[in-house]
Amino acid sequence: MRNGWNRGAAVLAAAAFFLVIGMNAGRAMAYFTAYVTAEGGKVLELGFTTTDVEEYPEIDNKRIFVRNTGDWDCYVRVKLFAGASYGLDFDTTSSDSRWTEGADGYYYWTEVLPAGGNTEVLKVDIDNSGAPASADSYNVIVVQEYTPVPCDGEGNVIPWDGVDWSREVDVVKSVEE
Repeated sequence: MRNGWNRGAAVLAAAAFFLVIGMNAGRAMAYFTAYVTAEGGKVLELGFTTTDVEEYPEIDNKRIFVRNTGDWDCYVRVKLFAGASYGLDFDTTSSDSRWTEGADGYYYWTEVLPAGGNTEVLKVDIDNSGAPASADSYNVIVVQEYTPVPCDGEGNVIPWDGVDWSREVDVVKSVEE
């Protein structure tokens, strides 16, 4: 009996090994040698959403509307504050009114406010409990907030009542000196 390597079997095994490696090396080598080039570009427009509130005080009411003066669509809400001796009654009884009261005391515009668009007027009746009043004798403070229209993970617009108004935006501003 011979104790040792069979030279023919060793050569055959080595050839099989290199054949298997060689079949897969083509795909691997293509990965390492493929170069991709691209041309062109896309203009990235950065803008901001800003709004202005317009107030028109009268003797026993105040009319408010919000204008989107920014570059992007947004949702808006308003809240009014007055002294303890004044009662505020919001007139949203119109059948086509898109203002609705939230549980947090804010009045929400229930549609997306497009850039350059206005809300309809929100009328607030002011009860001054019989004291003589003029448009200058009381102060009703209007707090107005807006948020850019958010989208879900699939790009669908989130409706007004699904918006998280407590979220914060991180704005990084770098100044070169």
